Amino acid sequence: MPTLLDFRRRIRSVKNSQQITRAMKFVAAARLRRAQEAALAARPYAQELVRVLRSTMARIQEPQHPLLERREEKTALAIVLTGERGLAGAFNANILRKASEFFRANRDKKVSTIAVGKKGRDALKKAGFTFAGEWVNVLARVEFKTAREIAKLATDLYAQKKVDSVYIIFSEFKSVMAPNLTVEKLLPVEAIREEKGSSEEQESAKTAEVQVDYIYEQPEAQLLDKLLPRYVETQILRAMLESSASEYAARMTAMESATKNAGDVIEALTLYMNKVRQAAITKEIIEIVSGASYGS
Repeated sequence: MPTLLDFRRRIRSVKNSQQITRAMKFVAAARLRRAQEAALAARPYAQELVRVLRSTMARIQEPQHPLLERREEKTALAIVLTGERGLAGAFNANILRKASEFFRANRDKKVSTIAVGKKGRDALKKAGFTFAGEWVNVLARVEFKTAREIAKLATDLYAQKKVDSVYIIFSEFKSVMAPNLTVEKLLPVEAIREEKGSSEEQESAKTAEVQVDYIYEQPEAQLLDKLLPRYVETQILRAMLESSASEYAARMTAMESATKNAGDVIEALTLYMNKVRQAAITKEIIEIVSGASYGS
């Protein structure tokens, strides 16, 4: 049976762990705020780029560009964005499960991957997937240079017809408690994603965008050479920012839960220790009373 000293050591150990989880929660909360601001700030630019690209493509009867070419999907490229570290609850497991669903749905195709994040890289490598590229330790501080490198690799593979489609799998930041696991098709650029709303609102918004009288310095067809690669770069950058914010939110939630659980464990151990101590004191009193009665 554990002694009182064993209980005190166990309680001290749990308290130390509680202090660590509480500190990690505060660190994750501070980083979440910056990551959330960066993710929200990237959305307007991505939306405006989509609007200009949609308007440009609407003015061209038959847009011609390597990134618009549609082919039979025999090979696919999946960009999987996961976290760099653990202690984030089910964040990495959920993304990998979503990626596994995508791989199972495309088992009839040859699928290669680009791993972004150490946890996903290690898990996919252990599962035996082939990598077209890998980036680790890039989500703690997201930079446009990294997104451009990933986008260049993906667009080059597609333009060279080494892959027939490009998808990106990531966790889109919605709120601290509700991430949104997303699979988006980047290439070919078949249809720019419409804003959420009713079909009538989408149709009226699309008509308004097309009717905007943009003044282009270059011909519309020439603009596609700049807009389409920039669109892919922007979508990858936005996904990286969203994934980074989701990871910090998941880590903050996990550390908050761990801190609360540690408090429950400390309370339960303290109660049990007091019961053991009370039982020991009662036993000593009984022994003293019995001895006194026997002596008299």
